[in-house]
Amino acid sequence: MEVLVTGATGFLGRHVVRSLLTRGHTVRALVRSDAPGLVRDGAKCIRGDVLEPGTLVQAVDGVGAVLHLAGQVLHGGSPTGVYDLHIRGTRHVLDAAARARGGPRVVHVSTSGTTAVSTEPTVHREDAGWATEVVRHWPYYLSKIFAEKVARERKDVPVVIVSPSLLLGPDDEGLSSSKAIVRFLRREVAAVPAGGLSLVDVRDAAEAVAAAATQGRPGEAYLVGGANLTVEAFFVLLARVSGVPAPTFKVGTGATELTASVLSALEGVTGADADESVAYAMAGHYWYVDAAKAQAELGFSPRPAEHTLRDAVAWLRDRSALPKPGGLLGSLVGGVRRAVGTRSS
Repeated sequence: MEVLVTGATGFLGRHVVRSLLTRGHTVRALVRSDAPGLVRDGAKCIRGDVLEPGTLVQAVDGVGAVLHLAGQVLHGGSPTGVYDLHIRGTRHVLDAAARARGGPRVVHVSTSGTTAVSTEPTVHREDAGWATEVVRHWPYYLSKIFAEKVARERKDVPVVIVSPSLLLGPDDEGLSSSKAIVRFLRREVAAVPAGGLSLVDVRDAAEAVAAAATQGRPGEAYLVGGANLTVEAFFVLLARVSGVPAPTFKVGTGATELTASVLSALEGVTGADADESVAYAMAGHYWYVDAAKAQAELGFSPRPAEHTLRDAVAWLRDRSALPKPGGLLGSLVGGVRRAVGTRSS
């Protein structure tokens, strides 16, 4: 089957392309600029942009499925572009699929954070409902909720929704998901926030997305998550595979949210600093996922979290993909480190 992939140059997108090719599919990758890596993998690159609907007409013509991954992870700064990309871009893809020859299905790739996040350690399933109240100040997740609603409301296109949790593993060229690991390896994490996360190996998530092109049931949504861990357990596991000591100072939920609120309110806190402050607040919540439905229907099979983290750390160290420390939050973390007596090197 011929498949169109939007967002093919992203962390998950590159792995999805490889999974599709391994399964024997022919892949068209929608790209805005040259992508020699995708060409080497065996994909056919087509110039286009989900925000320019005219470029989608030829891209979707004759394909059996459209895997829509185009998006941007942004937790700070102006949210206008994120809302535009996620909501209007999704609508354009669905419109193109509805008019395309062959009537392709659309696999809309979202995030588990649209439903699977709470202030209590609850394990969430697909019927948990929108987490709108929890994420109302987080434009990335709120825009993803709106995009899912756009996808769910379409009756003229068969739509399958796949929602991975925190993606980790090798080949995160843009460090879109690996920032927490990078900060840990640089010993910039002074304290353990209260909260929990669900991580999934990017390669396993890619297999689930690729499987949804043929095995997913139209109208259904699938949460894709591997291990559910407290942030403390995550750091302990990361320490085991990296050899870098885990922080021992713990911060309660109230303190985590207060610190993030203060950072966000400070005049001039934008860009990377705002992004970090929001991420700090998010760490005080629980993002636990029940992936039983994806396991039963998509053949999703997550590998042990330790294997994922070991591969991620090895890739980061091998590529020297460790940015220099900096930013307002980094400075404040340094102050906390000095106050609690933890080592910085």
